[in-house]
Amino acid sequence: MKMNVIDLFAGCGGLSLGFEMAGFNIPLAIEKDGWAAETYKNNHKKTKVVVGDITQITDFESLLPTSIEIDGIIGGPPCQGFSLSGNRDKNDPRNSLFMEFVRFVNHYKPKFFVMENVTGILSMKTKENKLVKDLILDEYKKSGYNVKICRLNAAEYGVPQARVRVIFIGIRNDIKFDEDKIAPTPFLFGDKQITIEQAIMDLPKIKSGEGNEQMEYDCKPQNEYQKWARKNSNHVENHIAMRHTQRLINRFEHIKFGQSVADVEECHKQRKRGDASKISGKIFSQNNMRPYPDRPSPTIPASFQSNFIHPYINRNYTAREGARLQSFPDNYIFYGKRTTMSWEKNLSQYQQIGNAVPPLLSNAIAKNLLAYFSN
Repeated sequence: MKMNVIDLFAGCGGLSLGFEMAGFNIPLAIEKDGWAAETYKNNHKKTKVVVGDITQITDFESLLPTSIEIDGIIGGPPCQGFSLSGNRDKNDPRNSLFMEFVRFVNHYKPKFFVMENVTGILSMKTKENKLVKDLILDEYKKSGYNVKICRLNAAEYGVPQARVRVIFIGIRNDIKFDEDKIAPTPFLFGDKQITIEQAIMDLPKIKSGEGNEQMEYDCKPQNEYQKWARKNSNHVENHIAMRHTQRLINRFEHIKFGQSVADVEECHKQRKRGDASKISGKIFSQNNMRPYPDRPSPTIPASFQSNFIHPYINRNYTAREGARLQSFPDNYIFYGKRTTMSWEKNLSQYQQIGNAVPPLLSNAIAKNLLAYFSN
C-alpha cells in the first residue's frame, strides 16, 4: 500500500514531485501564493491544493476525509524573519511559521516528517544566544519525534547544482529510530556529478528575445540526464529568453567563465538609473555571473534570472534552463508570469523554480524513507 504525505508551504511542488516519483500519494498540499499553487495544481492533478494562509486553517476535518491516514508531512517553512509581533525575537522559530508545521505534525501525528531549510539555520541564534536548531529539536521532542539533521548537497543526488540544504527528518518515537539509516545515499547519473553543459545544452539555442511558448527539440538527448529530463516530453515549454538591450549584450560578451558584471571594463559597467553617462555606484559580484559549464551550477536562487548568464550565449537563463538545473523534468510546466515587477505580490516562474526543493534531491530522501519503513 502506498504511503500518504501532506506538503505544507508547497510552492510549485519540487518536494512533492520527488515524493511522487518515489511512489508516495499526496492527497493534500497547502500553498499561499496563487501562481505557485496554479503550477502545483496543473502538475499534480490528483492532489487537493488549498490556496491560502496556513495560519488561518483551523478546521482540519474539512481538509481531508478522516479515512485517509497521513503517514508523513513534508515542507519547507520559512524559519527566518517571520516574527508574529514586533516585540518578539524574529530569529526564534517559536515566533515563526515553523510553528504551523509543528501544529500540523501535532494534529496528524504522522510516522515521519521532512522539513527543509537553508544551512544558515544551523548557526542562527536567538537574542538569548540560543541556537535556533536546538529550539526546533525541543519542539519536535515535545511532539514525540526523534530527529536526524542532514546536511545534503543536491549535486550528490543527480542534480546539476551545488545546492546545500539542511533537512530535518523526524521519526515518531514509537517507531525504531536508526539514525545511521535515515540520511539518503548519494545518487549520480553514472559516477560523476552532472554539469551545466550536460544539463541544458540539448535545449534549443535561442538568443536574447527569442523562443516560443512551445518549441520542438532540435537535437537528440546527448546523455543520461537529458534522456531522463525528456522522458515524458515531446516538446519544450517555458523556454523564452529575456529581451536585452544591445548595451547589456555587449557587456555579457566581455564576461568570461567565473566572472560577473563586477569584472568587466569600465566602458561596459552598469550605468546609473536616469543618467547613462555615469557608472552605477552599486555593483554586485553575483549579478550576471557566467558559470563554468563543466561544473555543476552554483545555487539557483529565486533571483536567478539576473544572477546568471548562459555559459555560451549572451543572455540570462530561460525558466526552462533554470528548471533543468533544479532537476525538474521537461513535462513539468510552470505558470504565472515569467518575471514580475517589485510591487507584484505573486511568485514569477523564475521565483517558483529558484525557491523549490530540487525534485531529484527530494526523490532520494523519499526513496530512502520508503526503504526505512519497509525494513
